[in-house]
Amino acid sequence: MEADVRDEKGITVRKSEDFSEWYLQLVTKAELADYGPVQGTMAIMPYGYAIWEKIQEILNSKIKASGHSNAYFPLLIPESFFLKEAAHIKGFAPELFWVTRAGEREIGERLAIRPTSETIIYSFMAKWIRSWRDLPMLLNQWCNIARAEIKSTKLFIRTSEFLWQEGHTAHSTKEEAEEEVMRALGWYKELAERYLSIPVLAGTKSESEKFPGAVYTTTIEAIMPDGKALQCGTSHYLGENFSKHFGVNYLDKEGKSRNAHTTSWGISTRVLGALVMLNSDDKGLVLPPLIAPIQVVMVPIFYSDDDRANITKVAEQLKAKIERRGMRVRFDNREGRSPGYKFNYWELRGVPVRIEIGPRDLKDGGVVLIRRDTGEKRKVKNEELVGTLSKLMKEMQKSGLKRNRLLMEEKIFKAGSYDQFKDGVAKGFVKAGWCGSADCEARIKEETGATNRLVCTDEKKGKCIYCKKETETVAYFARSY
Repeated sequence: MEADVRDEKGITVRKSEDFSEWYLQLVTKAELADYGPVQGTMAIMPYGYAIWEKIQEILNSKIKASGHSNAYFPLLIPESFFLKEAAHIKGFAPELFWVTRAGEREIGERLAIRPTSETIIYSFMAKWIRSWRDLPMLLNQWCNIARAEIKSTKLFIRTSEFLWQEGHTAHSTKEEAEEEVMRALGWYKELAERYLSIPVLAGTKSESEKFPGAVYTTTIEAIMPDGKALQCGTSHYLGENFSKHFGVNYLDKEGKSRNAHTTSWGISTRVLGALVMLNSDDKGLVLPPLIAPIQVVMVPIFYSDDDRANITKVAEQLKAKIERRGMRVRFDNREGRSPGYKFNYWELRGVPVRIEIGPRDLKDGGVVLIRRDTGEKRKVKNEELVGTLSKLMKEMQKSGLKRNRLLMEEKIFKAGSYDQFKDGVAKGFVKAGWCGSADCEARIKEETGATNRLVCTDEKKGKCIYCKKETETVAYFARSY
């Protein structure tokens, strides 16, 4: 059911009772996103986009500090570009949107709306790279992507158009390229855990689940409260697969022509869905302080014009002090809205801390702080407010990740038999032996709906959960969004 973002009522279902409906109501009523007129599309509303901008700030600082440059590449990609890399076109063909007309005129070659940008970017790299002196070439793009997700769509989680960041790099050696792959994956893991309070598992995708055209794909996977997996970021070693087809080669120091080793890596607005699912409750969103567009909201409570004037003066002074400490604060002095309305409004939007200041608080020289995550209230003197807020933000950031990590651990199961495996994937992730066979992987998916999310690196021995063969590979399986 499509919720109406203009509906000012709170969330009408419990997270534990109807997870899907709860999620959709939260996203729309907290004004993060709204449904587009075309199936599978959405508008990201200002508050939702403000969270995405914080993610951009965090990743941009890492990307630029490591020598990468932001650039922008065309949205329309000639069909012939996709045909150059067979695995790539095979993997993306079912998801491509094609442009075949310009006005009333039929165009010659079909143009794909980018589902990802490897092909178009490497066509430019082929022109820009001439010698070893041009390497490494470290590029990044922030853009929109279109993939034909028409069925089973869900705001942020699975849509036909979404926003993302995609890095593309070219290197002279395999070793250097593989270091880049792991560097990018590390950025994504840090973003998820340190800033978004989303604990993740990191590892490598199986052959059947890797990015089309990659030598291998690394991934971070999160476990949602309903036990389903949500892929939150991937980083790919492409080897020479794309460079040899697109002519991304260079002259080495001896004057010999060599193919560049390339990588690509990306994270999308899908992480906003994971953020909402994990960091929210029946009252609404619960934002980790580091990612919150507004970290503190101040709500005045007054009963007369004199109260209004006196409280506003003190509140503005306190607001300035909080801002000088680097915290993002809003003073909600809107007229025509009661304090109770404002409490619910900001609670729904997940602002980490609410400050209430009324006539009695003014007389006592203090304010009341309310934590969004626990609902805990405390009185704080004005002179202690900034220090208390700073400490509280750190506590809330740590406690959010700790809480979600416990949830993740509760939803990871080990299976000694196939019956245990099937019971486990109905509730969460299952860690089990896997022989490495694509046939066993496909049969497991067909019979249980679970896919191989990633191959473990911490365990190396076991028996395949399906065929019972001795194996050196252990993997995590789960149903996914």
